[in-house]
Amino acid sequence: MDLPATRLNAEIATAPQLTPDAMAAAAAAGFRSVVNNRPDFEGGPDQPTSVAIEAAARAAGLEYAHLPVAGGFQTPEQAQAMAALMERLPKPVLAFCRSGARSGRLYALSLEHRQPH
Repeated sequence: MDLPATRLNAEIATAPQLTPDAMAAAAAAGFRSVVNNRPDFEGGPDQPTSVAIEAAARAAGLEYAHLPVAGGFQTPEQAQAMAALMERLPKPVLAFCRSGARSGRLYALSLEHRQPH
């Protein structure tokens, strides 16, 4: 399976909606964690649920987090939560939403909340 990921830097890439089947491909591509930024059923009843994606991610040996955010606006609290995930999760991380843009914006906002190393 071809993984539609866009690498932002060494620690994160973004992608459009991923399915449970994509989790093995994500692991094979070298990702160690997946962050789902899409609310369940945002795209209707055919959208895979977080529970189904999480099960497939864990079966593929990936860490998984669900941080659902709205498409048009991400709050400072959500940016802080993304920063905390980026501190905690093994890298590289693959974050996804409907198109990948929301995950990229959330990551950019999270940089303001990251602890210097």
